Amino acid sequence: MTNPQTALNLNGYTDLPPGKVAAIVTYLEMRSPPPTPRAEAPEGWSLQPLNTDRARYRTLFRKVGEPWLWFSRVLMPDEELAGILDDPKVEAYALHDGRDDIGLLEIDFRPEREAELAFLGLAPAATGKGAGRYLIGEAIRRAFARPIDRFFVHTCSLDHPAALTFYMRSGFTPYRRAIEVSDDPRLQGRLPGDCAPQVPVIG
Repeated sequence: MTNPQTALNLNGYTDLPPGKVAAIVTYLEMRSPPPTPRAEAPEGWSLQPLNTDRARYRTLFRKVGEPWLWFSRVLMPDEELAGILDDPKVEAYALHDGRDDIGLLEIDFRPEREAELAFLGLAPAATGKGAGRYLIGEAIRRAFARPIDRFFVHTCSLDHPAALTFYMRSGFTPYRRAIEVSDDPRLQGRLPGDCAPQVPVIG
C-alpha cells in the first residue's frame, strides 16, 4: 500500500504532485519597538477601519494579494472571516490615498500578551511611494501601544522579493523556517489563472 504523503528530503529535492505550490516561510519577531522614528503619511492619506465592511476588505485583499498568490482569506467562508474581523482584538485597516484603497494592514491581538502582523501589503501601483514604511511604522506603534511582550509576523518566498529584507530592516528578527505546501488556488478557480505569473501553474 503506497503512502499518499510525499516524503520530504531534507538534503535535496522533493517532487511536488501536480496542482501543488510550495513556499519557504520565515517567521520573525520583535520584542520591543525599534528606536527609529516612524514615517509620516503623505498629505491626504489615511488609515480607515475595515472590520465592518466585508466586501471592501475582500476587494482590497485581492487587489493587494493576487500578484503574490495570497489566497487564505479568498478561500475563507464569510462566517469564518466575520468571526475574525468582528473580534475586538483584531484591527484591520485600508490605507486610502484620497482616491482609492492602496494598502492593507491587519493586526491580531488575540494571542495572550502578543500581537501578530497578520497582513501588510500594497497595491502594485502604490509601491515605491513610502506607503510600506508608513504602514510598518503604524503597525509597530499600534502593536506596542498595548501591553504585549512580542510582535510577530511571517512572510514567504511567494511574497514580494523584498518583503523579508523589509521586515528585518524594520526591526524584526527571524527565528524559524518552514515549508508550506498547498493546492494552487488558480487551478481551483479561486484566483484568476493569470495572476502571479512568476509562479508557474503546473496542473
